[in-house]
Amino acid sequence: MSELMDAVRAGHKGRTVSLLEAMTDAERRSHLPELKELRKELRAAPWDAPARRAYPTLYLAGIVCQTGASAVAAWIAASDMRWPTPSPALLLRLLGGRPADWLADLAHRLAQRPESTGVSYPLMSGLVRLAGCPAPTTDAYVRGWVGDMEDNRQRGCTLEDRLRADPHLEPMVSALFETNDIGGRLEWGAGQGPGTWAGALARLTVDGPLDRKMIVDACVSRLLRGGTSSDSRAFLRLLTTLDLTREERSERVADWQGLASDAPSPVAAHAQTVLGELALAGELTPRQLAEMSGAVLFRTEKKLVRAQLVLLGKVLARDAASADTLLPAVAQGFGHQDPDIQERSLKLAERHLKKASDPGTRAELLLAAEQLHTGLRTRAADLLGTSPAAPEEEDYQEYLPPFPEPTRLAPPPATAPEAAEEVSAALASPPSVAEFERALDGLVRWAHQDQKGLSAALEPVFARCWWDKDEAQGARSAESRFITNGSGVFTASSGLEILLATVRGKIRTGKLLAVVRTGVSPSGCAHAAPAAAFEARLWEVAYRIRTEPLPFLLSTPTWSTGLLEPDELVDRLDAYRRSGARVAETDFAQALLRVRRADPVAAAAAAGRAAALGTAEGARLAAWLTAEVPQPTSSRRTHGGRLLVELNEVPDLQDGFPDAYRPLGEPVRGFKGWQCYRHDHALQRQWLAILPERRELTAGWLLPEMSHLAVDGARGTAGVLPQLAETGGAAGEALHLCLAYGLSARHPEDRLATVDALLTLAAGGGLSAERLGTEIRLLIRTGALKPTRLAESLRTAAATGAYRTVWEVLEHALPPLLADLSFGGTPAHGLGDLVGVAAECAERCGARGALPHLDRAAERRGTSMLVTQARRLRDTLATPATSPQ
Repeated sequence: MSELMDAVRAGHKGRTVSLLEAMTDAERRSHLPELKELRKELRAAPWDAPARRAYPTLYLAGIVCQTGASAVAAWIAASDMRWPTPSPALLLRLLGGRPADWLADLAHRLAQRPESTGVSYPLMSGLVRLAGCPAPTTDAYVRGWVGDMEDNRQRGCTLEDRLRADPHLEPMVSALFETNDIGGRLEWGAGQGPGTWAGALARLTVDGPLDRKMIVDACVSRLLRGGTSSDSRAFLRLLTTLDLTREERSERVADWQGLASDAPSPVAAHAQTVLGELALAGELTPRQLAEMSGAVLFRTEKKLVRAQLVLLGKVLARDAASADTLLPAVAQGFGHQDPDIQERSLKLAERHLKKASDPGTRAELLLAAEQLHTGLRTRAADLLGTSPAAPEEEDYQEYLPPFPEPTRLAPPPATAPEAAEEVSAALASPPSVAEFERALDGLVRWAHQDQKGLSAALEPVFARCWWDKDEAQGARSAESRFITNGSGVFTASSGLEILLATVRGKIRTGKLLAVVRTGVSPSGCAHAAPAAAFEARLWEVAYRIRTEPLPFLLSTPTWSTGLLEPDELVDRLDAYRRSGARVAETDFAQALLRVRRADPVAAAAAAGRAAALGTAEGARLAAWLTAEVPQPTSSRRTHGGRLLVELNEVPDLQDGFPDAYRPLGEPVRGFKGWQCYRHDHALQRQWLAILPERRELTAGWLLPEMSHLAVDGARGTAGVLPQLAETGGAAGEALHLCLAYGLSARHPEDRLATVDALLTLAAGGGLSAERLGTEIRLLIRTGALKPTRLAESLRTAAATGAYRTVWEVLEHALPPLLADLSFGGTPAHGLGDLVGVAAECAERCGARGALPHLDRAAERRGTSMLVTQARRLRDTLATPATSPQ
């Protein structure tokens, strides 16, 4: 081994540098193969291996011994070289003797690398300085330049002074406006002084090297291009700091119009202010103002829309001749979703209509008045002298999505390789109930028919499993990872892996027997009952694979919801009887809970066939199919502002069931004060198939976690609600409370999932609008729900065509909340949004009549959202119906 390699391996930086400086280029190149071999060796070494101390010296030696700029750039930016590296000054010293063109090439190659590679900016800028070449303007270099200017603000001079002294100032500033997502780095030290980016750049356009027109144009162009919110803030601050003159503003009218139309709210507000000043100064034509107003009035930000209406009012007051041009623009506010904006627009038209001389202006207003809500149409008719043309009314048609039809499970895998494919797919992504049950049944069937062939087919699957890596520890290693407090099912996939590990021989028979005998240790959480039942079946099936393989599973469902047809279960029990196979206790228990009993005729016929089998299981099934299906009684409790339902004991789910299944019938006591490890939402979907005809009981288990969506801002739990709505059984307090919490969830994806569940439940006839409205009202009063989120969700549900469904929910939710106002109470924040949704739904579905306490809310003073929407709803409900509803 050479002296240089000894120094590199030992990590002696000083010795390595001395040896490199004393070598010729040819001698350096001769060591490159050894350096590359060392690099390969270190890549394979454990992270804590002593040999890895050689990385800093290897990094240094590899840079110096390379000859091509491309190879050096690749070595510098390599991900495996991100260890404590030598200082840029040392590298520049060692590379300083290379030709200028070579140094320039290296600088530009490094600058083209992504910023994430961590290439040092001082190294890149030092190479540019040594080469005397133009500075690169790539994203990585510009970001490094900005960071260097900020990191070195302790030099005793301002940012303006440092920028002024930079020889590459103009190209770097120009590149600054072309760099994406740079705004966050320009925002430190917000203000306008020389120590801020906005202040320094503005000062440099006054008496410095930067051209003012170029900077203004670049800033406006960057705002027009859009970007992140931090970009908008940073460049808007620079624009306002530049303090444009009247001439500079007036020559960019088209740019301001574009910003007012499409830019983020703060930027649009600035552009609106500039255009407003120009309009009031007579430097904006009525046609230009009308075009700008059409764009602004289309926006959803109420503050911008109101400001635009104020501007239009000022211009109309000053210039009567502009009425024919501007009033049609005002009428565009008639179609705004906010009734307050509609009313302001109508008032403005009332005030200035007499100034219009063109008959076409009145016609345009008349046409636009069709968009006004019911309460304002009469005023518009009085203003225009005639009733707005209205389409012929027809009976309202409610549109609900078709109730999802369950799908029948495909036949079981016909070969061991097919079973292995099913298992592999179920492990690759969270499986549905159908996918999980088919994979589980395939494993059981082929473990019974050809366990060696199944093992061979599963080899590619075993290779991807974490528990199959440690051959030294064997079964004990897998057991220690799988069996924690008696359970190893953290996800649906890990449930399958227990069976795979059993087939592979990674879990000993004694351990499997111990878990089957002692049962799954309860966690004490709200999910303990379904989790114990789900896991117990898997552990017993795994034990039977090792000792007495089952020919197939009795509990594999017929349908995707988890339901099992009674005739199919009788056929399976008959096959067991004829083959002499012993039934697995938990498998049969799960089959009983899944068997369909909603059709009494089919259940009675299957019961007769089951009794004729002459087996204990047949007799148990016959009795189960003919027994009454009791529903759990419930009570309510309040915990930390949330309402929860406690379900009482269900004896028929305890009598005659294994120990692991009896908790399913025990009382559900709701909130436990903590969340357990079973937070995998895909696993919760599997629980729906445990009791597919008792969704109220399942909802009781899930309710505490659903409350976290609205109260604590949790995420993802509501994804199970649409599938829960598809299952059978009564929909009681627990399920409706789950919907109420989900509709006010913090995250949009959870609210959208709950809307799907609401529509599905309504399509299936299980939704009680009165019950849901009552739950919503109670939860708003406790502060558990935010009305603004709730309004957004209900508006989304209504927009699908379910206006009457949403109206009926709000018809029961709103009166008690409005009644609070009659006694001097403070309305809940966002209540006006809910009333607005109710008004829109009433208009669409033709609801008429009186709503208790609405008149008192409509008669309140002021123009708040609540008062405005209450008046709109009152006027709508009071409008005579013109066609039967």
